[in-house]
Amino acid sequence: MNKPVAQQSSGSAKNMFASIVIIVAFVVAVLVYLFIMGSPSNFEDGNTDNHPLPGNYLGLIYKGGPIVPLLMTMLILVIAFSIERFMTIKKAAGKTSAHSFLTKIRTMLSSNNVPAVEQECDRQQGSLGNVVKSAMVKYREVEGEQQMDKDQKIVAIQKQIEEATELEMPMLQKNLVFLSTIATIATLIALLGTVIGMIKAFASLAQAGSPDSIGLANGISEALINTALGIGTSALAVISYNYFTTMIDSLTYAIDEAGFSIINTFSATHK
Repeated sequence: MNKPVAQQSSGSAKNMFASIVIIVAFVVAVLVYLFIMGSPSNFEDGNTDNHPLPGNYLGLIYKGGPIVPLLMTMLILVIAFSIERFMTIKKAAGKTSAHSFLTKIRTMLSSNNVPAVEQECDRQQGSLGNVVKSAMVKYREVEGEQQMDKDQKIVAIQKQIEEATELEMPMLQKNLVFLSTIATIATLIALLGTVIGMIKAFASLAQAGSPDSIGLANGISEALINTALGIGTSALAVISYNYFTTMIDSLTYAIDEAGFSIINTFSATHK
């Protein structure tokens, strides 16, 4: 089945949105790292090679080195995509709760009031309302079809519900792949930063004569800061991904429940 032109345009727009967000997040992260965290006012004697001022966390994070902007980019992306997914999935759930909507349409279906169900779907909107309305349109079509027996009509309604659900699911799952990917690679990039920091620390210890105390401190700071930032970003991405997956599962369950009610009603009221 070919996708409608409008749906293809919507998908292209969302891909463009994701690309723009990634670029903007990286630019913002680099600028914050260089000009805010890397401001000389955050360090002793105004020199970024020295220790950060006591209690100055911006300077402390700056000591994480060049891996920090990458981790900051991922953190910004997690926040941005979490906000976007929350708004999208919330809108897809409709204007009222799924439980309230299902209760209403069950009452209407028990009296075989198909037009009232369609009107309720228009008020509900969202993915749930769209799928149920699509099913009700097919419900009316097969209801007056003389050349189909009852089982064929039920199969036709079920197929319509499945197709309508498949059209809605990509919109619900869009951009979740970024959250799942960040949850994995943020820790790996943090580990890379940790290794680089420890290499610098041991290099400072290996110098002849007295060890470079500033280099040693900077190397250890870089290692630990990258570890903390990467683990924190990864944890936030995992929490967000699981939260939105649960929201989608709940919405999918509501769609399945609505479809089950429609099929049962048709089966009970038609011969």
